[in-house]
Amino acid sequence: MNSKKQARKKVRSSIRSKIFGTSDVPRLAVFRSNKQIYAQVIDDTVGKTLAAASSNDKNLNDFKGTKIDQATAVGKSIAENAKSAGIEAVVFDRGGFLYHGRVKALAESARESGLKF
Repeated sequence: MNSKKQARKKVRSSIRSKIFGTSDVPRLAVFRSNKQIYAQVIDDTVGKTLAAASSNDKNLNDFKGTKIDQATAVGKSIAENAKSAGIEAVVFDRGGFLYHGRVKALAESARESGLKF
């Protein structure tokens, strides 16, 4: 494993030691790969995913645009999925990634769509 991945894992474990999702306020976890972006709303007390969205979803699979546009669409989608599951507020888990670029675009889009964090 290269040092870049090890550094992200170290930062991620530091973040996860401070952030915990409950049934009232679940955790919004973001994972960013080179081509895709994924978001999950997780209740850590039972270890269950309550809502999920990704750029691989059927409605976003044929999406044309930049990766930031793609992340914005995933942010809107996760907010809609969370609202349909009855979730209004979450804690944001950036997963060891910098709050910049695609991660920031996803977060801001979810906020604009009505998710509170």
